[in-house]
Amino acid sequence: MSAHHDHGADQLADHRSKLRTVLIITVTVLLAEVIGAAVSGSLALLADAGHMLSDVAGLTLAWVASVLARRPATLARTWGYRRAEVLAAVGQAAVLLAVGGFVMVEAIRRLVEPPDVASGAMVAFGVIGLVGNTIGIAVLAGARVENLNMRAAFLEVVNDALGSLAVLLAAVVISVTGWVRADALASLLIGALIIPRTLKILRESLDVLLESTPRGLELSEVREHLLQVARVQAVHDLHASQVATGLPVLTAHVVVGDACFQDGHLPALLDELQRCLAGHFDVEHSTFQFEASGHAGHEPSAHS
Repeated sequence: MSAHHDHGADQLADHRSKLRTVLIITVTVLLAEVIGAAVSGSLALLADAGHMLSDVAGLTLAWVASVLARRPATLARTWGYRRAEVLAAVGQAAVLLAVGGFVMVEAIRRLVEPPDVASGAMVAFGVIGLVGNTIGIAVLAGARVENLNMRAAFLEVVNDALGSLAVLLAAVVISVTGWVRADALASLLIGALIIPRTLKILRESLDVLLESTPRGLELSEVREHLLQVARVQAVHDLHASQVATGLPVLTAHVVVGDACFQDGHLPALLDELQRCLAGHFDVEHSTFQFEASGHAGHEPSAHS
């Protein structure tokens, strides 16, 4: 037995316009930084441009995912395209890891053999990048808690802003002291900003794809609460996973007394179990299979 719920499509915020706005800004800044890197010879600018290029791909994926996620469920896809946001986040993380690795390797090479860098051009194009990324942050700030997809997009723009700030600081150091290795150090900083946060997004996305138990949901506690409901004798085959951000699902086999199948208690018991999950654990989509106490012998694959 299961409760009937809309899978949340009606509650999804439409982030397409925000993502489109940030995508346009990102493409503009990317072109500016590519020109700036060519003019100044700065690896930091080139690294930030490479990061921006990955952001263009990532934000495009995010926009496509936001469109797909609003498509209704069908008999062929009963959850609709809600998991598209998770797939987009994985794609963004994979690209960011590749960019971060390249930047780190090239920065180390330039620490050994530093080339000449035009600090004035670095400042000018660094300012352009910082202003553009600050606007992008403002556009996405309110939507970053909605799902993994939007969080990954927001994270990319924040990392870009920090990268632009690192470019500016390196340009100032080179201009004042003439120490050109500051450019390579700024590039290392950009790489260090990219990789750890990207790994976090990747880990959370893979947890969803692997149908791991949602973070913060302790199945041992869930079992204890369900066993406290009157007429429940045992709970087994208890599983919890996450279809997409904010959409945990739970299934369980619930053993009850034989009399429950004759006295009409099952509908009320189902309501009580689902109220328990929604109230204590914020799980609104659950499916329970009620079983008589003698049914366990017919389930050789049953487990706790």
